Amino acid sequence: MLVLGIETSCDETGLAVYDTERGLLARALHSQVAMHEAYGGVVPELASRDHIRRVVPLARRVLGEAGASPADLDGIAYTEGPGLAGALLVGASVAASLAYARGIPAIGVHHLEGHLLSPLLAARPPAFPFVALLVSGGHTQLMRVAGVGRYRLLGETLDDAAGEAFDKTAQLLGLGYPGGPAIARLAESGAEGRFRLPRPMHASGDLDFSFSGLKTAVRDLVRGEILDAQTKADIARALQSAIVDVLVAKAAAAVRATGLARLVVAGGVGANRHLRSRLDAEAARCGFEVFYPELELCTDNGAMIAFAGALRLASARDRGSATGGAVAAEGPGPHAFTVRPRWDLAALAPAAELA
Repeated sequence: MLVLGIETSCDETGLAVYDTERGLLARALHSQVAMHEAYGGVVPELASRDHIRRVVPLARRVLGEAGASPADLDGIAYTEGPGLAGALLVGASVAASLAYARGIPAIGVHHLEGHLLSPLLAARPPAFPFVALLVSGGHTQLMRVAGVGRYRLLGETLDDAAGEAFDKTAQLLGLGYPGGPAIARLAESGAEGRFRLPRPMHASGDLDFSFSGLKTAVRDLVRGEILDAQTKADIARALQSAIVDVLVAKAAAAVRATGLARLVVAGGVGANRHLRSRLDAEAARCGFEVFYPELELCTDNGAMIAFAGALRLASARDRGSATGGAVAAEGPGPHAFTVRPRWDLAALAPAAELA
């Protein structure tokens, strides 16, 4: 089954072609970081307009690189949510229109499910079941994953996500947008131990997170310091250490609580080298395995959407329910589509597990 994946949930336009027999054939990504940097964050209207400009040329590009044409496609997957409503509508409408023109199914994919399943595209994929740490700009969650669509929430942030703490600190330090990579780069030259920031809910006894207090602590610290280059680096180091300490402690606790031996890390913050190093060390100490997506698949991308959509389309086909209409349609007519700016991952319906 040959599937085109379209990701337009926020500030990156990602397209990819995935084949259930040959694997990932082509992918392309356009980032809007340079456009939004002047505003210190994503401007939704600008994001939507840029997706409109990019999505069709990128679709042509990945199909060409895959040696395929629209006539060869068996299905189209698009990000249905969560995300920015206007941005989501761009990908959904293009997917539904192309599916209608070709008489093939289109399916809406949960953005976080794409992230969660992206490590399965790696050379060393994990087997089900596993614990997943989803950590990105807008989400910090721990899930127990028994199979595709079989997710149980173990814990989540009660306020801000880890990525938001990175972004806010970067803004306070004048580092620009996006904050996570900027903080990580600066932290490399920071002195460990000069500043000590709180580890919110580190010893709370549950698997939930909280990072709003950490943001407040950084703000108060910045107000009392002369922000020369070394001080900025030391603050970045302190923030990264605090966030990583909490993520590692909670992830290890989730592994122990479930009795599982595999941890999957997904989402943009999963690219952080310090986090990976600490998790690898904790896994070696405690006797579990850690799996990561390829670095280029940590951020939003079309490959994860094409892959997740292909799994669900194949499952629907095997059950005899893929009839050429939009598998995930919720409106009148077989090719109606919807978007869900807010969408609970745990509410997804199960699909067949990977063999």
